[in-house]
Amino acid sequence: MRIIAGESRGRSLKSVPKEMMVKPISARIKKSVFDILRPRLGGARVLDLYAGTGAVGIEALSRGAASAFFVDADKRCVAVIEENLKRLGFADKGRASYGDILKDLSWISFRAGASDFDIIYLGPPYRTEDNTMLAYSTPSLARVAEANLLASGGVILLQRYKKEQVVLPVGFEKYREERYGDTDVEFIRKAAA
Repeated sequence: MRIIAGESRGRSLKSVPKEMMVKPISARIKKSVFDILRPRLGGARVLDLYAGTGAVGIEALSRGAASAFFVDADKRCVAVIEENLKRLGFADKGRASYGDILKDLSWISFRAGASDFDIIYLGPPYRTEDNTMLAYSTPSLARVAEANLLASGGVILLQRYKKEQVVLPVGFEKYREERYGDTDVEFIRKAAA
């Protein structure tokens, strides 16, 4: 995995061991999503949930985001993210933390040092180790909404399996959707009052 653009363009990220159930974002999806996000990146506060190697948040930092906070439920992923931040010179702009995204997320604002975020990326796993489909998108979005983590005018990007049914929290709306093979990325914002 490499950084596609920005100040760290072309530099590689450390990966997690293959036996871990981490599906990194593909280069095609990452390029497309960041082309769409380009006008929002300068000075943005980014929250990368189900962060894996930190590829999404680190790409945002490379492209001008002010800060990124990474959360993953596997401590080995958190260690890899911290190593990637140091290797690429972003340790002063990014922090990683262990946490269960399916539970209360109100602690994130305190640990991240930011009350809300301009860009939130959710990339929950699609399947378990025994290939059972998961449905983490709806509860994950609910936890983000309950903790009031999205800034006014901000965007949530939800990367999900195309057949997963998603129910948005009250007060949120999908305004764009991109499909890449079996993956959809939904662009979600707070609905107008």
